[in-house]
Amino acid sequence: MRRLSIGLRLTLWYVAVFAVAQLVFGAGMYFILRQSLYSITDDALHDQIDDLTHFLEAQKKNATVAKLQEEVSETYLIEHSGDYLQIYGESGDWIFRSSALARSGIAPIEPRLVEDQQQPRDVVFDGHAFRLLTQRVEVNRHAYTVQTGLPIDQVLKTLSLFRRFLLLFAPLLLLAAATVGYWLSRKALSPVDLITRTAQNISARNLSDRLDTPKTGDELQRLSDTLNGMLSRIEAAFLRITQFTADASHELRTPISLIRTEAEIALRKSRGEAEYRQALRHILLESEQTSVLIEELLTLARADSGRESLQLRPVDLRAAVLRTGNEWRQMIESRGLRFDVTADEILPMVTADRSALSRLLAILLDNAQKYTSAPGKIGLEVGKVDGKAFVAVRDTGIGISQKDQAKIFERFYRVDTARSRSRGGAGIGLSIAHWIVQQHDGTITVQSEIGKGSTFIVEFPLRRETSKSETDISAIAGAPAGSRQLSKH
Repeated sequence: MRRLSIGLRLTLWYVAVFAVAQLVFGAGMYFILRQSLYSITDDALHDQIDDLTHFLEAQKKNATVAKLQEEVSETYLIEHSGDYLQIYGESGDWIFRSSALARSGIAPIEPRLVEDQQQPRDVVFDGHAFRLLTQRVEVNRHAYTVQTGLPIDQVLKTLSLFRRFLLLFAPLLLLAAATVGYWLSRKALSPVDLITRTAQNISARNLSDRLDTPKTGDELQRLSDTLNGMLSRIEAAFLRITQFTADASHELRTPISLIRTEAEIALRKSRGEAEYRQALRHILLESEQTSVLIEELLTLARADSGRESLQLRPVDLRAAVLRTGNEWRQMIESRGLRFDVTADEILPMVTADRSALSRLLAILLDNAQKYTSAPGKIGLEVGKVDGKAFVAVRDTGIGISQKDQAKIFERFYRVDTARSRSRGGAGIGLSIAHWIVQQHDGTITVQSEIGKGSTFIVEFPLRRETSKSETDISAIAGAPAGSRQLSKH
């Protein structure tokens, strides 16, 4: 079953609330009007009894019933000829009855019922509605029962007319409220419809499109800004994936083509064992490089998807750097390069992933030995500065130009003079190193000059503060391997 639209539901809720409010208001006004009209009538009844009491008090104390009948009749006969007024003495004999009551034939009131009729009540006689008040009055040591009434036909007519107007105008007001409510809901939700239509038209081909943002400062503007921010993140992620796919395809095409070409040439005609071995050696070398490239691509893909997580634990950074230096020493020196490893004697622990840290150092050392020719030098140093631990990898290689230094951590980026396939680089290693450093809440920077070498500096937050005096990083880019004075730009 299809649900009602938000606009229609808002309208229905608005109408329902308005109807309840209208009902409460109408009923309240009706009862207030009724109470007010009856209060005026009751005040008039009490005033009549007070006047009659004063009149009886003015009579002689020993006046007979006949004399009272005569006096009362002369005074009230004309004034109350059409009203409801009757007075009874202590013995139950009536002293006065208005002519209207005499004509109606209503039986005289019983004094014993007076106690039950202290409050005004409504009665109908002779086709007319009256409001009656009965009271016992003691005057000059004589008790009288007085019953007086006023016609309330006009009161009832007024209340009836008020009810009729309420029932007449309430549906009209409700209809008008429903119309206005629907118009308001449509006007309020029209920006949402615009956002919906715009969002429906956004696809992979036009991810750069954005929603129109109303300058209202309300929830709709915040919603538009939030959706535009989400679209920007989706676009950036989509472009990264597209660029990653294109770059990965390009990087894989070359080694696969070389492997296929080498195999086709080897199989084109019969060859000697030495030639077959040479072809297989080339195929194996390309396969190894392709495997390394695929592993790096998988690492980046897992990092982007959030599935590459690190196990951060307290690590002795000094011991980890010294161990990695010993592992790489033979490889670096076999290329005719000098390799120096220096470390502070005491270095606090850092929170890191041991395997990721080893991979970071391997990437930096591999880059250094690839782009440094014999008889160059490579230095690996670990220490602390400004409350942070640092690892520096220096080389005397070909260097990196100033304009390329800001881009070398981008994926698949190669400096033309320094990153060629002949050196085995795919432009991914430094991207992985940058990701590892970010996961450790650290920073990685590079200082380099063409023809003079490069220095990569990685800083990690220390696991705890140390009170020892901090070293200066002023000479890290050009200081000797054994120096502790470092420079930071």
